[in-house]
Amino acid sequence: MSSQPHSYAADDPETALKYAIQHVPAIDRVQIVEGVIDPLSPTWGHERAAGKIRDQIALTVATLGCVSGSGNLDLPGTSNWYTPDVAVVPEDPADADALPPDQTLLVVEITSESNGDTDPVVKRRRYAEYGAPLYLVVDRQERTCTLYAEPGKFGYTSVNGPHPSGTPVRLPEPFELELDTSEF
Repeated sequence: MSSQPHSYAADDPETALKYAIQHVPAIDRVQIVEGVIDPLSPTWGHERAAGKIRDQIALTVATLGCVSGSGNLDLPGTSNWYTPDVAVVPEDPADADALPPDQTLLVVEITSESNGDTDPVVKRRRYAEYGAPLYLVVDRQERTCTLYAEPGKFGYTSVNGPHPSGTPVRLPEPFELELDTSEF
């Protein structure tokens, strides 16, 4: 992050809040979930799970001409600004500061003890509402993985899981691969 002072003209609180969290010094990752600012500090186990997923999808991501990482997702019209554990996005819009969820191909959230209900409940509803085509929740407390697909205004209409850790989870088009979940 830059240490240079920034100036902006915010016409509304949503814009001001989202701008402010992008410019908080000394915080690398921060998100807003239903209006609550949430600085992220994942554990190494959390990061290991994200890394295992990135490793397994890397070849397919490259073949699709996409990038994966934990970039910002903006939910316009709300006070929500998410930083998923893994997101796959087309390479062209990857230079944007943030993307709406409908511009992703896959969003992955890995639960932690501090946010156990946020990812499978709150974010699942919002990602569906904002059109994220595939949403994978790795629940480290329950040791399960659930893939949500076919988003709609009232939620995802296709649910694959929860599957116990160790059960392969198939990612449909455009990925067409099975995730080995034994190390999550």
